[in-house]
Amino acid sequence: MEVRNRYVATRRHVEGAPTEADFEVIEGTARWSPDSGEVLVKNLFLSIDPYQLNRMKVTSASHHAVDGILPGQRIAAYTAGEVVASASPEYAAGDVVVGVLGWEEYSLFDPSSPAAAATVHKVSTGGGGGFPLSHHLSVLGTSGMTAYGGLFEVCRPAKGEKVFVSAASGSVGSLAGQFAKLAGCYVVGCAGTQAKVDLLKDKLGFDDAFNYKEEPDLKSALKRYFPDGIDIYFENVGGEMLEAALANMNTYGRVALSGVISEYTGAGRRAVPDLLEVIYKRITIRGFFAWDFLPKFPEFGAVIGEWIREGKVQVLEDVSEGIDSVPAAFAALFSGQNVGKKLVKLA
Repeated sequence: MEVRNRYVATRRHVEGAPTEADFEVIEGTARWSPDSGEVLVKNLFLSIDPYQLNRMKVTSASHHAVDGILPGQRIAAYTAGEVVASASPEYAAGDVVVGVLGWEEYSLFDPSSPAAAATVHKVSTGGGGGFPLSHHLSVLGTSGMTAYGGLFEVCRPAKGEKVFVSAASGSVGSLAGQFAKLAGCYVVGCAGTQAKVDLLKDKLGFDDAFNYKEEPDLKSALKRYFPDGIDIYFENVGGEMLEAALANMNTYGRVALSGVISEYTGAGRRAVPDLLEVIYKRITIRGFFAWDFLPKFPEFGAVIGEWIREGKVQVLEDVSEGIDSVPAAFAALFSGQNVGKKLVKLA
């Protein structure tokens, strides 16, 4: 079987803020045969994630953990789709799968490979207790696992503790803040527009929120919102935001370092944390990403799923349409245009 397949690739290594011109949609084919052992998937949703930018650079610390991307190369990414042909007894046509496949219309994977076995799995959608397929890339996907793992495994919140979440209207921050509220914490988030600030307070249940673009002094702003100090900081931004948070942390404060999106493009200065704050307050700073918690995904997902059913967690998804929209959708992440999880839906 051979199907027409279009995929997204970079034209060049991307070193600054990405633009649509950095990408191209290439037309090719995907070939499957009954004796290949492979599974052919028609992708229905593509996950659009900021960390991909670091893979697109010539060099990046991210290359220690994830492969770099070469110009013209297919881009591995978290996707959800439907099996259209299978040469594996584990999968049948019509199965719905989620996992690391690619920014493309069709993907092939070999279930016997260790990478596929670890990252691709079948899911249930629709009625009978299932969730919309898009949720398996957002709240039940890597965004939800990052938020849950970072908060509960890295920071281990106690009831009554004070939590600050940066980029709080994004795919991870919006969930981390809600999870912290469910843990009985006082939660403040920051975002880049008044509309996002209102959303955090009115829809997501944050105790308070502020527009960081309207604050000339972030250290003073955090002192105002946390007069008794910050116990937990869920970090998604980096730069001056991290410095300001550390200056306002309490003794034995914990920082879950999920992302530093302000530093990905090189447009602003990098964080220069006051290490004396870290030493004498005995602050713990831990970097992590979703795959650290891969063995616990089913456990995390069961808890989050129950919260969704009970109406305790609101799911924010920002969906674009069609493979051709991927470059614009990705570039928009770095100009603050998205709210919640950015996805692309394929026809």
